[in-house]
Amino acid sequence: MVWPFSDPGVLLVAAVLDLAFGDPPNRIHPVAWMGRLIQSLRRLAPTTGRVGPFLAGILILTVGLTLTGSIGLLVVWLRGSWPVAGLAMEVLIMKAMFSARDLLRAATLVQRSLVAGHLDDARRLVSWHLVSRDTSTLNESGVVAATIESVAENLSDSVVAPWLFYLLGGLPAVMAFRFANTADAMLGYRDPEREWLGKAPARFDDLLSIIPARVTAVLLLLTAPIVGGTIRGGLRIWWRDARLTASPNAGQPMAVAAGALGVELEKIDHYRLGAGLRLPVTSDIARVVRLARVVVGVMLLSLVALLGGRAWA
Repeated sequence: MVWPFSDPGVLLVAAVLDLAFGDPPNRIHPVAWMGRLIQSLRRLAPTTGRVGPFLAGILILTVGLTLTGSIGLLVVWLRGSWPVAGLAMEVLIMKAMFSARDLLRAATLVQRSLVAGHLDDARRLVSWHLVSRDTSTLNESGVVAATIESVAENLSDSVVAPWLFYLLGGLPAVMAFRFANTADAMLGYRDPEREWLGKAPARFDDLLSIIPARVTAVLLLLTAPIVGGTIRGGLRIWWRDARLTASPNAGQPMAVAAGALGVELEKIDHYRLGAGLRLPVTSDIARVVRLARVVVGVMLLSLVALLGGRAWA
């Protein structure tokens, strides 16, 4: 253990297992369980007015953070009392906190559909796996842009953030983050039903994601030359466009990705990142996947270095 409840070895094994096997089935996936809890509590929430739904959102967040954090602490205690069982449980739960393999696989499936000329399939895959927007009218460039945006944003939420939160506070911290992130993903919309219900989860997730989003942006920036980009180009678009998105965090890695790939990423009626650059093409999906893999490799090397430093000490 190096800092409250964290162990780089657990993090390294969990990340490697995720890369090897991907997400477990929903019936045993902790994040899917979080989603079911949120959905159950949502049914009890008032649907009219502002104060009632807003307070219900705070209550959903409080219950979920308390429960997931407590489960994380229980696993830490179990590891102290029954080391083998506790260690195995911590590794398996931590593995489910990552989603690198499935994220990159989903992007690759979209690319394969586009290469095969199946635009409708690509639209469906993007909508099913990567984004929540309506994709039914997107052209090829729009599908590619949505895919790149999703890889960049989810690299922060599903890979870098779990890595950072585990190092900072172990399993309790990363489970609490994943609950907040899931609550935002399910409730953080501005439709009549969720406008006030999702307000607190969305703002809390914004707060938690401030550092991970910017760390992800830095990692993408430093690895930009891997895909033929320049650090200067990525930095220029990051500085110019990162604040154009409604989220204070999503635009950080997405703007760097636009600059690194030298492409314009547009969500119609919302933002244009990298305006003036060329429109993205299908091959750019392979480039962003390669960029994300390099970032994951850097993270793994950092864990190896931490373990090596601890062994040396």
